[in-house]
Amino acid sequence: MTDFVTLDELAERVRDGSRLGIGGVHLSRLPIALIQKIIAHGRKNLVFTSWGGGLALELLLEARAVRKLVFCFSSLDIFGLAPRFRDALERNVIEVEEWSALAMIQGLHAAHFNLPEMPFQLPKGSDLMSAGDFWKQEKSAFIGNPIGIAKRLDIDVLLLHTQRADAAGNIEIQGARGFDLSLLGAARRTLVTVEEIVRVGELGAPLSFVLPHTFVQAIAEVPGGAYPTSCLPYYSTDYEELLRYVRTGQTSFTLSESRKAFLGNAASIRIPDLTPARVEKHRIQIVRENGFTSDELLAVCLAREYDNSSICSVGSVSPLAMVSYLLAKATHAPGLVIIALNGGLIDIDEHPMSLTLAEPLELGSAKAVWGADETYHWYYQQGRITHEVITVAQLDVRGRTNNAWVKAGGKRVRLPGQGGMADVANLHQHFVLYLTRHSRERFVESVRFCTAARGLMSDVERIEAGLKPGKVRLISDLGIFEMDKEEGIFRLMSLHPRITLEKVRENTGGEFLIADELESTEPPDPTELDLIRNRIDPFGIRRLEFVPSRSRLDLIESLLRAESGLVSDIKGA
Repeated sequence: MTDFVTLDELAERVRDGSRLGIGGVHLSRLPIALIQKIIAHGRKNLVFTSWGGGLALELLLEARAVRKLVFCFSSLDIFGLAPRFRDALERNVIEVEEWSALAMIQGLHAAHFNLPEMPFQLPKGSDLMSAGDFWKQEKSAFIGNPIGIAKRLDIDVLLLHTQRADAAGNIEIQGARGFDLSLLGAARRTLVTVEEIVRVGELGAPLSFVLPHTFVQAIAEVPGGAYPTSCLPYYSTDYEELLRYVRTGQTSFTLSESRKAFLGNAASIRIPDLTPARVEKHRIQIVRENGFTSDELLAVCLAREYDNSSICSVGSVSPLAMVSYLLAKATHAPGLVIIALNGGLIDIDEHPMSLTLAEPLELGSAKAVWGADETYHWYYQQGRITHEVITVAQLDVRGRTNNAWVKAGGKRVRLPGQGGMADVANLHQHFVLYLTRHSRERFVESVRFCTAARGLMSDVERIEAGLKPGKVRLISDLGIFEMDKEEGIFRLMSLHPRITLEKVRENTGGEFLIADELESTEPPDPTELDLIRNRIDPFGIRRLEFVPSRSRLDLIESLLRAESGLVSDIKGA
């Protein structure tokens, strides 16, 4: 029987040393109020287990409550690197298990199905499996081919925030589910905070998931329990509060009535509300030189990679990727399918880019709503995704990427991690990378540690693995490269306007091949530029990937100011 308790009583059920699973995804439905209450109770030596660390991990690390981290990725999204995560790993003060996303899903499934292990497709090409004893490479018992084996990954207590529970203890999850279902299956106990408790029979909102009370041990009604992350349809993510947190480090979050009203208004906005006149009234006027900017050129080059049959997934911190998908959908590929919010929102409609409004607009137009684990099984593992264009901190001339550790100023610097890149570099039909700042430090001869690379390269080995043949490309702000599958090295295929071969060589840390007939990249045409500037990204959110890190927070502040005016205009506030 499910217990209905206070937030204090819910937090008391977490013991020191617990293997703690964290529900929610990205900046959506994180159980922030419960985490803060657990910190207030002084819990220590916790094992933090989640695909993404992010804000939840930062709060627990600040309180020195974490002994071990089991993760795939950790950043503060558009705000940049997660400082406490970086500090803990750079000083080696916590134990770390860094999993590929697919291996983590299968480890959780092993616990769910009460098995010691589960198989998964090897992240061939990545060095990730060279570290740790939580996975192994074995031979298939039936066909003898190498496969990965992930050990069982148990969760003592899962912390979850959802929209609603009913009086019987059943809970309802609306919106993208992240790894919630896999975590639920692996958890011995599930503790839930909810926005509200309703009568039995009232659950079942469109595209929601209802979990029977059998699997829920205790529930606390905590309105605003995910704040400053979102919990649609109640409130959108408060990027202004997150900006304050990043600037000051202050970890107390208070949802005022006025802010609650604003975020509630934002959560209810849909694509038709963003009329051209309203967007034009509040858009940011960007001073441009004649012609086009580097961000516009890259968006157009990427958009040309897709066609009407493309299925494109949006990874973490990738506004430029989203702009390119939306541009293709608005021009030559109206049938392109976009999967947003880390695999959760399937087949969203074209819409103007936004920070505050992104999740409401995308959820409001999604044709299906899943968890990232479900999307892995239905799309990724079957090779249905054609593209998930991504950028990395560093890559080499053989297409090997590094998003884990780099050297800067004579010291090792910890980066966010590969997330799911180690898996999808092979599972996607095409492995397309982009670099916003092509330099010798970022495009090198050889990375020291490869977080992700395409290990299944030839058409034959891809077909044998049940995957589609595809290409490996790099689009940088200097030119376009394509992998020579026989040589295993990038070949420069095209130079961007006003870029010389000498400049590319000067800014590349390794030797690359050059096409016999080196082309010149076709610049954006007026229609493409107009769509990017006025319809797809009128606030210029794509610039977050191009400005220096020291300028990013100021740019975010100006973006949020413009979006605030737009929300108030739409809602008449």
